[in-house]
Amino acid sequence: MSKYKVALDAGHGGSDPGAVYNDRQEKDDTLDLALAVGDILKKNGVDVFYTRTNDEYETPFKKATDANNSGADLFVSIHRNSSEKPNQYSGVETLVYNDSGFKSEVARNINNQLENVGFKNLGVDTRKNLVVLKRTKMPAVLVEAGFINNEKDNYIFDQEFDKVANAIADGILESIPASARNNNNNHSNNNNNKNDNTSNNSRNDNISNNNRNDNIN
Repeated sequence: MSKYKVALDAGHGGSDPGAVYNDRQEKDDTLDLALAVGDILKKNGVDVFYTRTNDEYETPFKKATDANNSGADLFVSIHRNSSEKPNQYSGVETLVYNDSGFKSEVARNINNQLENVGFKNLGVDTRKNLVVLKRTKMPAVLVEAGFINNEKDNYIFDQEFDKVANAIADGILESIPASARNNNNNHSNNNNNKNDNTSNNSRNDNISNNNRNDNIN
């Protein structure tokens, strides 16, 4: 039996589409990606709990509560970022309640792996007002998998979808001890020889302000 459990949260859902760009809705991208990441984790001996597996809405508090009740060791929420104007910003970033401990290690590992796929690495940012980060009892991160209103980011997301899913899974897997899972060595391990300087945090502070509120899911 697997020893380690990861709660995967596909952001938004149902009546809440999240960010929308042309005919593209964040809730669809996040569900596709969360399910793909979960499949990879399960193949590598990790138990997975999903906050949703279809197009339904649950409040962020309900998602955090369900994850807590599942006994998960780590919570990973998957989102797409958005900016005021199309193609204004690009890249991936991962949000944490505070930048310390295991969750920060996971966040940086995920960012570095996604950078290896081709995304710009915007680093790790702290958000104390996000329900899924402050109400979860386990280490929690929120991955912004590129800007939904940036053509380059969407091209990577669509054309390299399997690599994107593997990158997030690899970032998680390299963070947890092999002894904590049944190691079948099935993950892609696409870029573990990453450069230590890949976390570029010298971005404009305004890039993270996407009008998100306390009820982000």
